[in-house]
Amino acid sequence: MSANMNHFNILRQPVVTEKSYSATGAANQYTFRVDTEATKTQVKAAIEAIFEVDVERVQVINMPSKPKRRGQHMGSRSGYRKAVVRLAEGQSLETVEEA
Repeated sequence: MSANMNHFNILRQPVVTEKSYSATGAANQYTFRVDTEATKTQVKAAIEAIFEVDVERVQVINMPSKPKRRGQHMGSRSGYRKAVVRLAEGQSLETVEEA
């Protein structure tokens, strides 16, 4: 882990969508936006340290940028990296469920 990257810098924010919310109940999975340089091992360590839970599996996805336009002006929304974290059986993150 680089010198300026601690656990709170790795996790950016939870992703709250219909798909991620349904995975919370069905498969005990939680989705977070993470730093673009973060690895699976760093994400696992950050989740376990911050929320004090056991992480079973981490999947990392690089989301592409999307083209956007407003009138004649073209631009693009920046891409990001997200992590889908599966917790061990019987554990949950209460802070994410409230969001």
